[in-house]
Amino acid sequence: AMQAKRDREGMVQDFMAAAEFLRGHVAVNGKVGCVGFCFGGAVSNLMAVRQPWLSASVPYYGGWPTADEAAQVQVPLQIHLAGLDERVNAGWPDYKAALDANSVSYEAYIYPGVNHGFHNDTTSRYDSEAAKLAWERTLDYFRLHLV
Repeated sequence: AMQAKRDREGMVQDFMAAAEFLRGHVAVNGKVGCVGFCFGGAVSNLMAVRQPWLSASVPYYGGWPTADEAAQVQVPLQIHLAGLDERVNAGWPDYKAALDANSVSYEAYIYPGVNHGFHNDTTSRYDSEAAKLAWERTLDYFRLHLV
């Protein structure tokens, strides 16, 4: 409910500022990654557009950047999609084409038979098997790019 009352771009800018803060923090090795789910997945995709210094971004079933924005992505991506999520998945072929055209390093996983939100254990859409596998992949990806 609170998210619906906030300005979307304002929220995105807050995430961008948080990443910039972490980037310069004494406890950070200089490498910053991003993971997000649903709206956070869309933010993770936008961070890959607007923060080319990111070391990795991992969007889960998030909205896609525009074609012009997608052409700017240079950040390594690991993308997680729910097989039954027709709305989000409809944009994947165009985004994939943009990533391929620009030689962006990415991994993409589509989990068959699961719904949008499969990683959220507070909903009936939760799928423990897919969530566990996706999270293991995410942690491995961050170990590769952030450590």
